[in-house]
Amino acid sequence: MNDLGFVTAILGDQSFDYVLQTAQKLGYSCIEVMCWPIGKADRRYAGVTHIDVNQLSPADRKTLLAKLDDSGVSISGMGYYPNALSPDEDEAKAGISHLRKVIEAAAQLNVNLVTSFIGRDWTRSVDDNWPRLLETWGPILEFSESHGVRIAIENCPMFFTSDEWPGGKNIAISPSIWRRLFKDLSSDALGLNYDPSHLVWQQM
Repeated sequence: MNDLGFVTAILGDQSFDYVLQTAQKLGYSCIEVMCWPIGKADRRYAGVTHIDVNQLSPADRKTLLAKLDDSGVSISGMGYYPNALSPDEDEAKAGISHLRKVIEAAAQLNVNLVTSFIGRDWTRSVDDNWPRLLETWGPILEFSESHGVRIAIENCPMFFTSDEWPGGKNIAISPSIWRRLFKDLSSDALGLNYDPSHLVWQQM
């Protein structure tokens, strides 16, 4: 049986200790911990920082691991969901830089999974995004492989608001695109953070 957990973004206003205590109290065995950079969120569930990878000292890591061990709750994945393919180059570069820090922190905390989005330039087609996608994600996956960390991509289309139309801010939204991703990137470190709820409202 798979472990049952929850994503800590739902308790975004609470501390890591509170999240851990809640998981333990309710009988959850794991949590997906949000690791956004500290700052203002641009959407719901974004901007949540339960582990600040920019300030994670060796002493902090030791304390976190002790808390997890005492609670019996594990970290199933460390989550950060930027748009690494944003048409805003500064936004994309910042997202990629922080994602690498999350990967490094995951390895240091003995967590072998980071959850994220592929991203997308929502003003362009899938085909027009593809060369940049490969150019961006090839090095990210090489970096994650070198740290023994896998990347799980969520399949949410991310077109809920007017600034996300027409294409949405995440390209990995359908089985045909997933097959293309796995074929062209061809990395054992790449997989799906599969959420069937998105396929329901997409009527797939």
